[in-house]
Amino acid sequence: MTFADHLRLIDERSTAFRAAVAAAPSLDVPVPTCPEWTLFDLVQHLGMGRRRSAAIVAAGPADAPPEKSAWDDGAGAPREREALLAWWTESVERLTSALREAGPDRGCWTFWGDSQSPETSGAWARRQVPEIAVHTYDAQLTVGNPAPLPEEVALEGFDDCQFTLCSTDVAWPHDPAVVDYHATEGRSWRLRLSREGARAARLGTSAASEDPDTADVSARGTASDLVLFFYGRVPLDSPKLELDGDRRIFDQLIAWDPSV
Repeated sequence: MTFADHLRLIDERSTAFRAAVAAAPSLDVPVPTCPEWTLFDLVQHLGMGRRRSAAIVAAGPADAPPEKSAWDDGAGAPREREALLAWWTESVERLTSALREAGPDRGCWTFWGDSQSPETSGAWARRQVPEIAVHTYDAQLTVGNPAPLPEEVALEGFDDCQFTLCSTDVAWPHDPAVVDYHATEGRSWRLRLSREGARAARLGTSAASEDPDTADVSARGTASDLVLFFYGRVPLDSPKLELDGDRRIFDQLIAWDPSV
Protein backbone atom coordinates (compact mmCIF):
# COMPACT_ATOMS: atom_id res chain seq x y z
CA MET A 1 0.00 0.00 0.00
CA THR A 2 1.35 3.44 -0.92
CA PHE A 3 1.83 6.63 1.09
CA ALA A 4 -1.12 8.14 -0.82
CA ASP A 5 -3.26 5.17 0.21
CA HIS A 6 -2.38 5.74 3.87
CA LEU A 7 -3.37 9.40 3.61
CA ARG A 8 -6.65 8.39 1.99
CA LEU A 9 -7.41 5.90 4.75
CA ILE A 10 -6.55 8.45 7.45
CA ASP A 11 -9.11 10.82 5.92
CA GLU A 12 -11.74 8.09 5.55
CA ARG A 13 -11.45 6.75 9.10
CA SER A 14 -11.25 10.27 10.53
CA THR A 15 -14.49 11.16 8.76
CA ALA A 16 -16.15 8.01 10.11
CA PHE A 17 -14.92 8.86 13.62
CA ARG A 18 -16.39 12.37 13.33
CA ALA A 19 -19.72 10.95 12.18
CA ALA A 20 -19.91 8.63 15.18
CA VAL A 21 -19.18 11.47 17.60
CA ALA A 22 -21.74 13.69 15.89
CA ALA A 23 -24.40 10.97 16.28
CA ALA A 24 -23.88 10.44 20.02
CA PRO A 25 -26.66 11.52 22.38
CA SER A 26 -24.07 13.05 24.70
CA LEU A 27 -20.33 13.55 24.91
CA ASP A 28 -20.51 12.20 28.46
CA VAL A 29 -21.58 8.71 27.42
CA PRO A 30 -19.03 6.10 28.60
CA VAL A 31 -16.89 4.23 26.07
CA PRO A 32 -17.33 0.47 26.73
CA THR A 33 -13.92 -0.48 25.33
CA CYS A 34 -12.00 2.27 27.14
CA PRO A 35 -12.86 1.99 30.86
CA GLU A 36 -13.23 5.29 32.71
CA TRP A 37 -13.32 7.29 29.44
CA THR A 38 -16.26 9.25 28.13
CA LEU A 39 -16.72 9.95 24.45
CA PHE A 40 -15.26 13.41 25.04
CA ASP A 41 -12.15 11.81 26.56
CA LEU A 42 -11.81 9.57 23.51
CA VAL A 43 -11.99 12.51 21.11
CA GLN A 44 -9.48 14.50 23.13
CA HIS A 45 -7.09 11.53 23.34
CA LEU A 46 -7.23 10.80 19.62
CA GLY A 47 -7.00 14.45 18.62
CA MET A 48 -4.02 15.16 20.86
CA GLY A 49 -2.30 12.07 19.50
CA ARG A 50 -2.74 13.29 15.91
CA ARG A 51 -1.36 16.73 16.87
CA ARG A 52 1.65 15.10 18.51
CA SER A 53 2.24 12.90 15.45
CA ALA A 54 2.03 15.97 13.20
CA ALA A 55 4.66 17.77 15.29
CA ILE A 56 6.97 14.74 15.18
CA VAL A 57 6.72 14.52 11.39
CA ALA A 58 7.20 18.27 10.98
CA ALA A 59 10.32 18.21 13.17
CA GLY A 60 12.10 15.76 10.89
CA PRO A 61 15.15 13.74 12.00
CA ALA A 62 15.60 13.92 15.76
CA ASP A 63 16.87 11.92 18.72
CA ALA A 64 13.78 12.73 20.80
CA PRO A 65 10.19 13.85 20.23
CA PRO A 66 9.47 17.59 20.20
CA GLU A 67 8.57 19.35 23.42
CA LYS A 68 4.91 19.11 24.39
CA SER A 69 4.50 22.84 23.76
CA ALA A 70 4.99 22.12 20.04
CA TRP A 71 1.65 20.34 19.83
CA ASP A 72 -0.28 21.12 23.04
CA ASP A 73 -1.13 24.70 24.04
CA GLY A 74 -2.53 23.50 27.35
CA ALA A 75 -6.11 24.43 26.54
CA GLY A 76 -7.27 20.91 25.76
CA ALA A 77 -10.20 20.11 23.53
CA PRO A 78 -13.33 22.29 23.71
CA ARG A 79 -16.33 20.82 25.52
CA GLU A 80 -19.09 22.09 23.21
CA ARG A 81 -19.90 19.51 20.52
CA GLU A 82 -19.60 21.62 17.37
CA ALA A 83 -16.40 23.21 18.62
CA LEU A 84 -15.05 19.78 19.52
CA LEU A 85 -15.84 18.42 16.05
CA ALA A 86 -14.09 21.42 14.47
CA TRP A 87 -11.10 20.84 16.79
CA TRP A 88 -10.98 17.19 15.71
CA THR A 89 -11.07 18.18 12.03
CA GLU A 90 -8.24 20.64 12.61
CA SER A 91 -6.22 17.95 14.41
CA VAL A 92 -6.46 15.64 11.40
CA GLU A 93 -5.66 18.47 8.99
CA ARG A 94 -2.50 19.24 10.96
CA LEU A 95 -1.47 15.62 10.63
CA THR A 96 -2.22 15.18 6.93
CA SER A 97 -0.65 18.55 6.06
CA ALA A 98 2.54 17.63 7.89
CA LEU A 99 2.64 14.25 6.17
CA ARG A 100 2.03 15.67 2.70
CA GLU A 101 4.73 18.29 3.18
CA ALA A 102 7.22 15.68 4.42
CA GLY A 103 6.47 12.99 1.85
CA PRO A 104 7.07 9.33 2.69
CA ASP A 105 10.85 9.31 3.14
CA ARG A 106 11.68 12.01 5.69
CA GLY A 107 13.51 10.67 8.72
CA CYS A 108 11.65 11.14 12.01
CA TRP A 109 11.91 10.25 15.64
CA THR A 110 9.86 7.14 16.40
CA PHE A 111 9.10 4.98 19.41
CA TRP A 112 9.71 1.81 17.36
CA GLY A 113 13.45 2.11 16.74
CA ASP A 114 14.15 -1.59 17.42
CA SER A 115 11.32 -2.83 15.20
CA GLN A 116 11.33 -3.90 11.55
CA SER A 117 9.61 -0.69 10.43
CA PRO A 118 11.57 2.32 9.11
CA GLU A 119 11.90 5.51 11.13
CA THR A 120 10.24 7.72 8.52
CA SER A 121 7.26 9.95 7.92
CA GLY A 122 5.83 7.21 5.71
CA ALA A 123 5.89 4.80 8.64
CA TRP A 124 4.15 7.42 10.79
CA ALA A 125 1.42 7.70 8.13
CA ARG A 126 0.96 3.93 8.14
CA ARG A 127 0.83 3.83 11.96
CA GLN A 128 -2.11 6.25 11.95
CA VAL A 129 -4.36 3.85 10.03
CA PRO A 130 -5.03 1.23 12.75
CA GLU A 131 -4.86 3.82 15.53
CA ILE A 132 -7.67 5.92 14.09
CA ALA A 133 -9.58 2.87 12.84
CA VAL A 134 -9.71 1.14 16.23
CA HIS A 135 -10.81 4.30 18.01
CA THR A 136 -13.44 4.80 15.31
CA TYR A 137 -14.72 1.36 16.24
CA ASP A 138 -14.73 2.47 19.90
CA ALA A 139 -16.81 5.54 19.03
CA GLN A 140 -19.22 3.54 16.89
CA LEU A 141 -19.64 0.97 19.66
CA THR A 142 -20.35 3.79 22.10
CA VAL A 143 -23.27 5.04 20.00
CA GLY A 144 -24.56 1.50 19.40
CA ASN A 145 -23.54 1.10 15.78
CA PRO A 146 -20.19 -0.73 15.63
CA ALA A 147 -18.93 -1.75 12.20
CA PRO A 148 -16.03 -4.06 11.29
CA LEU A 149 -12.90 -2.31 10.14
CA PRO A 150 -12.93 -2.06 6.33
CA GLU A 151 -10.94 -4.87 4.74
CA GLU A 152 -8.07 -2.78 3.35
CA VAL A 153 -7.77 -0.88 6.63
CA ALA A 154 -7.70 -4.08 8.65
CA LEU A 155 -5.21 -5.93 6.45
CA GLU A 156 -2.80 -3.00 6.35
CA GLY A 157 -3.38 -2.28 10.01
CA PHE A 158 -2.62 -5.80 11.19
CA ASP A 159 0.50 -5.90 9.03
CA ASP A 160 1.67 -2.69 10.69
CA CYS A 161 0.87 -4.04 14.16
CA GLN A 162 3.14 -7.03 13.54
CA PHE A 163 6.08 -5.23 11.95
CA THR A 164 5.95 -2.02 14.00
CA LEU A 165 4.52 -2.90 17.41
CA CYS A 166 5.36 -6.60 17.80
CA SER A 167 8.82 -6.85 16.29
CA THR A 168 11.65 -5.97 18.65
CA ASP A 169 15.24 -6.81 19.52
CA VAL A 170 14.29 -7.25 23.18
CA ALA A 171 14.67 -10.87 24.28
CA TRP A 172 11.47 -12.90 24.61
CA PRO A 173 11.42 -13.96 28.28
CA HIS A 174 9.75 -17.34 27.74
CA ASP A 175 10.42 -20.50 25.76
CA PRO A 176 10.93 -19.85 22.02
CA ALA A 177 7.67 -19.91 20.12
CA VAL A 178 6.20 -19.49 16.65
CA VAL A 179 2.86 -17.70 16.37
CA ASP A 180 0.81 -17.63 13.17
CA TYR A 181 -2.09 -15.35 12.30
CA HIS A 182 -4.43 -16.14 9.41
CA ALA A 183 -6.90 -13.62 8.01
CA THR A 184 -9.89 -15.16 6.30
CA GLU A 185 -9.31 -12.65 3.49
CA GLY A 186 -6.29 -14.72 2.46
CA ARG A 187 -3.23 -13.23 4.18
CA SER A 188 -1.09 -14.75 6.92
CA TRP A 189 1.70 -13.61 9.24
CA ARG A 190 4.26 -15.42 11.39
CA LEU A 191 5.85 -14.05 14.57
CA ARG A 192 8.99 -15.79 15.85
CA LEU A 193 9.72 -15.28 19.55
CA SER A 194 13.18 -16.07 20.92
CA ARG A 195 16.12 -14.66 22.84
CA GLU A 196 16.88 -12.58 19.74
CA GLY A 197 13.54 -10.85 20.14
CA ALA A 198 10.39 -10.95 18.02
CA ARG A 199 10.57 -11.03 14.24
CA ALA A 200 7.55 -10.79 11.95
CA ALA A 201 7.16 -12.25 8.47
CA ARG A 202 4.43 -12.44 5.87
CA LEU A 203 3.41 -15.91 4.77
CA GLY A 204 2.06 -16.90 1.39
CA THR A 205 -0.94 -19.06 0.67
CA SER A 206 1.13 -22.23 1.20
CA ALA A 207 2.98 -21.41 4.40
CA ALA A 208 3.96 -25.02 5.05
CA SER A 209 5.92 -25.23 1.81
CA GLU A 210 7.66 -21.92 2.51
CA ASP A 211 8.67 -22.84 6.05
CA PRO A 212 8.69 -26.36 7.51
CA ASP A 213 8.22 -25.11 11.07
CA THR A 214 4.83 -25.75 12.62
CA ALA A 215 3.37 -22.88 14.63
CA ASP A 216 3.09 -23.42 18.37
CA VAL A 217 -0.17 -21.47 18.36
CA SER A 218 -2.29 -19.77 15.72
CA ALA A 219 -5.31 -17.51 15.44
CA ARG A 220 -7.67 -17.32 12.50
CA GLY A 221 -10.35 -14.71 11.91
CA THR A 222 -11.25 -11.77 9.74
CA ALA A 223 -8.56 -9.13 9.46
CA SER A 224 -10.86 -6.79 11.38
CA ASP A 225 -11.20 -9.22 14.26
CA LEU A 226 -7.43 -9.85 14.30
CA VAL A 227 -6.79 -6.12 14.66
CA LEU A 228 -9.45 -5.77 17.33
CA PHE A 229 -7.97 -8.79 19.13
CA PHE A 230 -4.53 -7.19 19.00
CA TYR A 231 -5.94 -4.01 20.56
CA GLY A 232 -7.86 -5.91 23.22
CA ARG A 233 -11.32 -5.25 21.78
CA VAL A 234 -11.94 -8.92 20.96
CA PRO A 235 -11.10 -11.29 23.86
CA LEU A 236 -8.96 -14.38 23.47
CA ASP A 237 -11.96 -16.67 24.06
CA SER A 238 -14.15 -14.91 21.49
CA PRO A 239 -16.06 -17.18 19.08
CA LYS A 240 -14.90 -14.79 16.36
CA LEU A 241 -11.42 -16.32 16.59
CA GLU A 242 -10.38 -19.86 15.80
CA LEU A 243 -7.38 -20.74 17.98
CA ASP A 244 -5.15 -23.76 17.65
CA GLY A 245 -2.17 -24.83 19.76
CA ASP A 246 -0.80 -23.58 23.07
CA ARG A 247 -3.06 -20.66 24.01
CA ARG A 248 -0.81 -19.88 26.96
CA ILE A 249 1.57 -18.20 24.47
CA PHE A 250 -1.10 -15.62 23.66
CA ASP A 251 -1.48 -14.93 27.39
CA GLN A 252 2.29 -14.40 27.57
CA LEU A 253 2.25 -12.11 24.55
CA ILE A 254 -0.59 -10.03 25.96
CA ALA A 255 1.26 -9.62 29.26
CA TRP A 256 4.67 -8.90 27.68
CA ASP A 257 5.93 -5.30 27.64
CA PRO A 258 9.37 -5.19 25.96
CA SER A 259 9.85 -1.57 27.08
CA VAL A 260 10.06 -2.62 30.73
